[in-house]
Amino acid sequence: MITDEERKFIAHWETVRVEYSTLQSKMLRGLPAAILFTLPILFSIVGVQLLSPDWFTKLSQKAMSSTLPIIISIIVIIFFFSIARMHFKWEMNEQLFKEIKNKLKQEQA
Repeated sequence: MITDEERKFIAHWETVRVEYSTLQSKMLRGLPAAILFTLPILFSIVGVQLLSPDWFTKLSQKAMSSTLPIIISIIVIIFFFSIARMHFKWEMNEQLFKEIKNKLKQEQA
């Protein structure tokens, strides 16, 4: 027996399925969570630079100019995390959609 929630999901997923499958859509819809994922790293970098700028220099004998590769890697992490997360979510919804459709076919047969 298919519930009302499953029927609503099928109706919703049939309308947004193709739109959500694009790379651009996955990236844009996943950006907020990806940014939240990397905020602690950004806050720690800003905190070190503002509160104790000499700490990193004393610890590693390098200038704080090495923050540029860190920021570039954070941007790469943001894009990868947003795309990977939304692709996984899309795959899970697609699998659920196919399972409900099969269940509906078996019910009708």
